[in-house]
Amino acid sequence: MKTSLKYSAVLVLLVGLVSCQKTSSRNYQYMPNMYESVGYETYQESDAFGNGLEAQLPAEGSIPRGDFMPFEIENTNEGYAFAKANLKNPLDSLQVNYAEGKVLYEIYCGICHGNKGDGKGKLVQREKILGVPSYADVGRAITTGSIYHTLYYGKNTMGSYANQLNEQERWQVVAYVEKLKADLEK
Repeated sequence: MKTSLKYSAVLVLLVGLVSCQKTSSRNYQYMPNMYESVGYETYQESDAFGNGLEAQLPAEGSIPRGDFMPFEIENTNEGYAFAKANLKNPLDSLQVNYAEGKVLYEIYCGICHGNKGDGKGKLVQREKILGVPSYADVGRAITTGSIYHTLYYGKNTMGSYANQLNEQERWQVVAYVEKLKADLEK
């Protein structure tokens, strides 16, 4: 009788434990903060701000961290003319590194403009892009400012390189393009 009572008690206890188990989800959470996010999702509704959204625009006039500096000249024909006439390279002769400028030029510009600046890059030779002029063409009056403005905003079919090159690198490329132009005009 005692053994059957023991077996019955163990059986009731076992049935009780099994019946409380829910197999459709986890029973225990180890470190629940990893499963249930405390932070807000980016576009989640929230009453923290007046417009009811968690995502907000940056403050007026704020500048992102890093190497980014705003370019004050507009992306218009007037801005291009202003840059062409007035913009000068802020790097002095000791800061200009033609070797670095050459590497950057060959990576970003040489594919279309050619490594010598003659307008005969690989894409032009394969006829993927047509009409890339040489820096030495007679009607091509490029200046320091026009090169920088074109690198920053792009022009015609050439896209902007503002995201690929920081300000220092853009000025290195400008100095190297001027060197190529001078070499071609000799």
